[in-house]
Amino acid sequence: MELGQLRALRELGDRGSIAAVAAALHVTPSSVSQQISALQRNSPAPLTFKDGRRTALTDAGRALALAAIGVEVAFERAERAVARFQSEPAGTVSVAAFHSAGLAIFGPLLTVLNSPDQPQVSLSDFDVAQESFPTLTSDHDLVLAHRLVGSPPWPASVRVEPLLFEPLDLAVRRDHRLAARPSIEPADLRGEAWVAVHEGFPLERAIALIAGIGGAEARILHRINEFFVAAAVVEASGCIALMPRYTTDLHDHPELVLRPLSHPGLGRYIDCLARPETLERANVTTVLTQIRTITNGLARHQPIG
Repeated sequence: MELGQLRALRELGDRGSIAAVAAALHVTPSSVSQQISALQRNSPAPLTFKDGRRTALTDAGRALALAAIGVEVAFERAERAVARFQSEPAGTVSVAAFHSAGLAIFGPLLTVLNSPDQPQVSLSDFDVAQESFPTLTSDHDLVLAHRLVGSPPWPASVRVEPLLFEPLDLAVRRDHRLAARPSIEPADLRGEAWVAVHEGFPLERAIALIAGIGGAEARILHRINEFFVAAAVVEASGCIALMPRYTTDLHDHPELVLRPLSHPGLGRYIDCLARPETLERANVTTVLTQIRTITNGLARHQPIG
């Protein structure tokens, strides 16, 4: 088995098609197919199968793709040892995040890394469904992702660095009938009009859970993923919305308040996802340490009021 063959198989599992692997590795689809075919000749079990017009991994293929991670880690360690010996520059660390995490973390991260002895960072924001975050590690060193309590764990193909548990609160206008309550029961929300995220995004499932506990289906009038826009709609309409406690900034919306829900444990995990071999780089771990420090500070900030 050769590293290029294992890498092609792993990328096929991550990216889902021969064409996507070829584009990512800057080779032809025929070259990718040849690498996987060569690997298949050395395997006693089938590694791939046809799923319609796509080539997918069998159970044996997925097991070998996971084992390839250890090979990549060892290879990355060897490369980094050579890099340290040759005193190569630290290079740039690419960081991707969902919108509210980017708003809360990107500015402080740039500030703390603003010196010649610190790594450079390249920042990107992504508005994707929960299950799409792991695939971003194919193109970004660190991916700040969120996962709702009770949802499936992240796949074993990525390394998970837990950062923060963030409760979800109810955003209402100060003149709303629920604004004066110290906490809100799900049953109190019957008949309310919601501003919700689009279908398939984690907070939508949280709203469905709250509605189920309260005994009535949520009445969703607006679907908006960007919390800044959602806050403006809540302020103008009198609707309600779920918003994360630590990464929501309501300074531009003084007529809104956050109120906690009485249901315990309702919230989301904010994690940093990365390919295991990526975390072998010293500049990546430096940036991750700074991100962890920033998120720890967020947890001490309580914008409820």
